Amino acid sequence: MNQLPQFVKKRRKKLNITQVELAIKAGVGLTVVRKIEQGKENLSMAKVNQVLIMFGHVLQPVNIKDHEKSIS
Repeated sequence: MNQLPQFVKKRRKKLNITQVELAIKAGVGLTVVRKIEQGKENLSMAKVNQVLIMFGHVLQPVNIKDHEKSIS
């Protein structure tokens, strides 16, 4: 779950927007953006996807073996 917070924060900063601005643009509450960037695990997949769509991405299943290879 560590990659999602880093991804969102890095992309948000690259666009030079605040958490508030991202929340507004994505149509989610500020709490959602903060929870994502803090790495909270109890998040709505639909809300996370609303944020990720802002960066041209969505959640998807990843094969554990492929994931382990990519981080080692």
